[in-house]
Amino acid sequence: MIPTSKPHIQVATISHPGEVRDHNEDRFLTYSFLLQDQATPGVLAVVADGVGGHKAGEVAAQIAADTIQTSIAAAQQGTPVENLREAILEAGREVASLSQQEAKYAGMGTTVAVALVIKNSLYTATIGDSRIYFLRNRTLRQISIDHTWIHEALKHKLITPEEAKNHPNAHVIQKAIGNPTPPEPDFRLNLSDSEIDEQSIANQGLLLKGDDQILLCSDGLTDLVERKEIENALLEQTPDDAVQALASLARARGGHDNITIVILKIPPGEQKKPSLFLPILTALTGSFFLVVLVAVLSLIVWRLGFWPW
Repeated sequence: MIPTSKPHIQVATISHPGEVRDHNEDRFLTYSFLLQDQATPGVLAVVADGVGGHKAGEVAAQIAADTIQTSIAAAQQGTPVENLREAILEAGREVASLSQQEAKYAGMGTTVAVALVIKNSLYTATIGDSRIYFLRNRTLRQISIDHTWIHEALKHKLITPEEAKNHPNAHVIQKAIGNPTPPEPDFRLNLSDSEIDEQSIANQGLLLKGDDQILLCSDGLTDLVERKEIENALLEQTPDDAVQALASLARARGGHDNITIVILKIPPGEQKKPSLFLPILTALTGSFFLVVLVAVLSLIVWRLGFWPW
């Protein structure tokens, strides 16, 4: 892949420590590139939310983000999903290795949410509770799956959505990068509540349309800002303004965690200018058939002897 300075889609980012934490354990990156054919553009976006130990979380998050970028940039073959899988597994091995080698990093880990847009196709992967949202036709949907105790409890109807909001296990993550055995990335790209897992995975490579938006974020945003509020921000503001407004809203409500947001927006589809050729051709064609029709009718009348003079 060949790095480029200008992405082919709109990109907006923000990361803030919030109002309580003294440092930011979130990490993010965006990377724009061309494939080896030098004609196919791409953008990689990563959000990582680190956990564990004093400043160890941010180390894990940085390693994960950097390793994923390096691996994707070096990929020479394989499908986008295969390349994402290998990149995230490699990040897991790197974080686990440092965690085992140095006591001060013991137990560190991180979530990751990754979006890869190649030309106009979307590929995603996640581990943990950092989320990916998708906006199309003025409707926002979470297309990633939370790897949390809460998600499983809701799925099996052990608790209600209201009980989930303030549940003591709200931040218990069931899967994260940093384990000695790197966990498999989740490739479910969930576009419907009725989809089974195989259908969600088959959505990889989703064909994007003009004005579609993809939002990646850490839970510092989603803990405090509702889905509808995120939707409204994306609909009513530019990506640059939306990331600022959403981060400010989370901070105003307490900002008890780090807040990181990345927005990718597909430019509007090109509107073709109306051509003067078609109306002119239509008018000429209509005139031609009118002349022919008058001639035919005149011939019929003359043949039948109804000619008035």
